[in-house]
Amino acid sequence: MTDRVNVRRFTAMDMHGLAGSTRRRRIILVEFVVGCPLLVLVAVLTLRTGDAWLGLIFLGIALNYLPLMLHALALLPPGRLEAELAGVDVPRELKRDGLLQFALFVPFLVALAAAAQELTREHR
Repeated sequence: MTDRVNVRRFTAMDMHGLAGSTRRRRIILVEFVVGCPLLVLVAVLTLRTGDAWLGLIFLGIALNYLPLMLHALALLPPGRLEAELAGVDVPRELKRDGLLQFALFVPFLVALAAAAQELTREHR
């Protein structure tokens, strides 16, 4: 995933959608800002009941949402989302990213990809 998908761009595309409406940006932001801590809470509660595997799955999905939430917050100020998507063929990339939405449900995958991209970016 790290070689093919830029997690920040993936977040920007999700926030933009086809029309780039302010409403969609807000909905996606709420999804990430509420979803991440809520999934952590579900993970903790599940772990406390003794179901370690299910708790770890929820924790892995919550951690997938963390970089999306951080990128969404960073892209929120006026002009940042547009700058991130400058020169991008939005409909084409949205079509490609559609299947990647399922990667969010593979525990730790998006989180690891985002961490790898940050480490690579810092060493440039």
